[in-house]
Amino acid sequence: MSQTVDRALSILPLLARGPADLGQVADRLGVHKSTALRLLRTLHEHGLVHRQQDQRYRLGARLFALAQEAVENLDVREIAHPHLLALNERTGHTVHLAVHEEGEVVYIDKVESRYPVRMYSRIGKPVAITVAAVAKLLLADLPEPERRAVAARLDYPPYTPRSTPNAAAFLEELAIVREQGWATDLGGHEESINCVGAPVRGADGRVVAALSVSAPNVVVTAEELLALLPQVRRTADDISREYSGEPPTKEAEDASA
Repeated sequence: MSQTVDRALSILPLLARGPADLGQVADRLGVHKSTALRLLRTLHEHGLVHRQQDQRYRLGARLFALAQEAVENLDVREIAHPHLLALNERTGHTVHLAVHEEGEVVYIDKVESRYPVRMYSRIGKPVAITVAAVAKLLLADLPEPERRAVAARLDYPPYTPRSTPNAAAFLEELAIVREQGWATDLGGHEESINCVGAPVRGADGRVVAALSVSAPNVVVTAEELLALLPQVRRTADDISREYSGEPPTKEAEDASA
């Protein structure tokens, strides 16, 4: 039975490369045409493949509907939370997770630091969008016309001398973030707080959330916090893989063992 299931599932990535006829499916699976036909009929009955008028098979609409439904019901916070806890345990610093919703960037999860100093950030609270590392990551992923439109309508409060001063500077920084794949806020919102962040991506490669590690400079310097960037990026990548349904890397499996 497991071999039958394995063969049936092997047809899906085969057809993802384009329509194929019965003979092609049988050849690629290494089975007799009668076996391939039985598998295709079963998948067809469930709407996972469709038989075209030219007798070739392609992926069925039901498969796309299931994929869309699965994506819509994924809870990135639930998936990310154990990873945030682990990152907090390794670094000792405050860890945030944020998403872009209805024109705002909002924290949806937070794990507090182990030291007495606490940050004012709260779950459900919008971030300072022009300076926060998580906001830069989320907005940098937008298509260029949308990025420009967002930058044009934002205000640019001078929280500190390091705050982003205007739309042109913001767009320039977003371009850098988009290219390098990570972001910082080094005293842009609060002079005493530094932050480094990385994006969480879905199966399509788009940024669905952003995580960050933040710490006051009385605890670690900006340079010491930046040294944690590889850990932050690995954590974001691990969340991305789990969110996208990809198998974990060997390093992630070893870390969880």
